[in-house]
Amino acid sequence: MERASFFLANGCTPLSLSHDFILPADVRPVTSSVSTSITVPVIDLNDKQSLLVKKISDACQEYGFFHIINHGVPEELCRRMMAAVSDFFKLPPEERSHLFTEDKTKPLRVFNFYLKVEGQNKVTMWSETLVHPWHASDDFANFLPRNPPHYRELASEYAKEIGWLMRRLLSLISQGLGLKKDSLRVRLGDKPRLVSHANYYPPCPQPELTLGLPAHTDLNALTVLMQSEDVTGLQVMTKDGEWIAINPLRNAFVVNIGDQIQVLSNGRYKSVHHRAVGSKCSERVSIAMFYGPNKDTVVGPVEELVDEDHPPVYRSYRYEEFLEEFHRQEGTRRRVKEVFELQH
Repeated sequence: MERASFFLANGCTPLSLSHDFILPADVRPVTSSVSTSITVPVIDLNDKQSLLVKKISDACQEYGFFHIINHGVPEELCRRMMAAVSDFFKLPPEERSHLFTEDKTKPLRVFNFYLKVEGQNKVTMWSETLVHPWHASDDFANFLPRNPPHYRELASEYAKEIGWLMRRLLSLISQGLGLKKDSLRVRLGDKPRLVSHANYYPPCPQPELTLGLPAHTDLNALTVLMQSEDVTGLQVMTKDGEWIAINPLRNAFVVNIGDQIQVLSNGRYKSVHHRAVGSKCSERVSIAMFYGPNKDTVVGPVEELVDEDHPPVYRSYRYEEFLEEFHRQEGTRRRVKEVFELQH
């Protein structure tokens, strides 16, 4: 598996689709069925506050995903951060191999996603992911790669900008639920779990036979994603079970609701399935910044959102319990939050 991983992402080596990456026919992406006529909302953060709150609330209920523009993060910083991630994955394999591990306790690691399939052990996804923590203020440079040399400085600066943006988004999302602006942030705890996933998808000779990332929902509370502007790879499932492509926009972020906000909102806001597909002609890079509770935080529907007409959909739990269930379902199309649903 390790050799397949680093053969895959080495930009100097011809790529081939070995058996390790090929999905059974019944779980391959059917690109012809992906809708191009539907897209997620584009929300301008310069809009008036009341309009902004409504637009975000509507998007969280209908799609669970939306684009944001005029977000305040410098465009040049975004460009340099994306270039640094691309540079990391184009380092010689021997300069990355020491980070490759399936040990989830390692704060800095590289790994491959995979999917368990009947009759096979597992199928490796056509991507490679660099994981490390991020913090808006704390010094976390020791948990960042040493190479490329500029990565640590850029990642630290980018984290500070995303930290401000996350706080603003959480405030707007809280207000959309009719709560105080700091309600969700307080309930997620003063020591949130902040993790970054930088994903690299090399050109794929037969993208119709594999996936870049399997269909999943995000286990955290909120995700802010930056993606390559010249290639489409992200796809989102609608309420009707239809896949739609999220075409990249210049200097925009993709924001999506995670499982914890779905639970906190008592099911009003949706954490929906999404996946990544490969491209035959182009590489693709994305950087997902995750904001979630720490393992000791108790998560459950916000009391103000529960009444006789809206009984609690989920039971309360420590986030550590949610993580344990998440890892138990690894390699499958996870249905983690469903485990915590209450029966009425």
